[in-house]
Amino acid sequence: MSQTTQRRVVRKAMWRLLPILMAAFVVAYLDRLNISIGALEMRADTGLSAASFGLGAGIFFIAYFFFEVPSNLVLHRVGARRWIARIMWTWGVVTVAMMFVSGPISFYVLRALLGAAEAGFVPGVILYLSYWFPARERGKSFSWFQVAVPISFAFGSVGTGALLHLDGLSGLHGWQWIFVVTGGVAIAYGFVIWFFLPDGPDEARWLSSEERSWLLERMRAESDQKRSSGNHTLRASFSNPSVWFLSLLYFCIILGQWGIGFWLPQILAQRFADASHFQISMLSAAPWLVALLAIVPVSWNSDRTGERRWHLAIPCFVSAAGFFSSAYLAQPYLALAGTAVALVGLMAAVPVFWNLPTAALTGVAAASGIALINSLGNLSGFVGPYLLGLITEATGTAQHGVALLSLSLAAAGVLALRARQQPTPVALSDSSELRAPTRSGGGSDGTAAGR
Repeated sequence: MSQTTQRRVVRKAMWRLLPILMAAFVVAYLDRLNISIGALEMRADTGLSAASFGLGAGIFFIAYFFFEVPSNLVLHRVGARRWIARIMWTWGVVTVAMMFVSGPISFYVLRALLGAAEAGFVPGVILYLSYWFPARERGKSFSWFQVAVPISFAFGSVGTGALLHLDGLSGLHGWQWIFVVTGGVAIAYGFVIWFFLPDGPDEARWLSSEERSWLLERMRAESDQKRSSGNHTLRASFSNPSVWFLSLLYFCIILGQWGIGFWLPQILAQRFADASHFQISMLSAAPWLVALLAIVPVSWNSDRTGERRWHLAIPCFVSAAGFFSSAYLAQPYLALAGTAVALVGLMAAVPVFWNLPTAALTGVAAASGIALINSLGNLSGFVGPYLLGLITEATGTAQHGVALLSLSLAAAGVLALRARQQPTPVALSDSSELRAPTRSGGGSDGTAAGR
């Protein structure tokens, strides 16, 4: 098969799969972060202090942590279509139930249930993409998937801010309408996943038989190459030092994402004291829109060169500088610009990071290892919002909390430079140049073909 045809196969997969998954990711982040705008009114109506809001925002990730690895192992066994649809239906129902929050205890319980319901979604999609895209092309797929994050933060802020205007409709507060609408969208989109997402290349009827055969052989060959470098069992993923190192690195990266994600509207409400709640939601959206500029170019250049460490470290250092400036610049618009710089670096770093574990793990170890890295890293979603809440309550300002995010991203940059650089993947080439073993049953090879 010619290289032109091979590239066409990858483009087909991107155009068919990524729009569906990007939209699902937008819905996921809306249901995680709808409380950031809702809190502008919800805290007063339910008696939530800054510390209790930070604890409830973060407790999502404690439940997420405990259910993440089991969820990804189930996905590896039963298939992405069924399991991702189930995840979306479950978290949609819990999100709608958030309308009944009446105080700290009910807030904590429902946020924990939401974390358990959504566990496995992000690592499940990352694992799923590793079934479809050769290593040299995987950064591109991750980057387009990551584009959904700032989109959801930006347009989610504006959309949920607009829902606050429904206050009083059918006897509900505006913040209650936020949960009803965003939860309902998740339930509806679960049916899109169920009917339109194939489990793997062998179910892709939009590929010709020749294209399917090449893609299956290519992914199987890469899986065998990774397996030959070490033990890729469930036990191995938990005992692999690289998995724990990458978990720490990911923790440091996304501490900034969750810290600023949950608190940015309330930080801006302090800095722009005369702005309305809807104006605050518009200001909250601006830095995330700017962040869109860097995600795809950085990942594509990393794929083109095969270099990962510096493509990860430099964005982390840029993000650290942006958070530091946003914390200590007195002029509100300059501080907002610093936040935009911070998010540019942060959003560019995440898709490059996910090349590291997917290049080293396969089979059951990929399912469990990716989930372990994601779940341990996402504990920062508990630490970041909770610490910012405590610092804000103790000092009356989130300034020093944002400086903490800067330190975390600086540490991530240092760790990135110490990460092991995996061998540069081969470019797309004829399947005859790859070892293409005969197809066998079972799912342990980490490809959808094995299912």
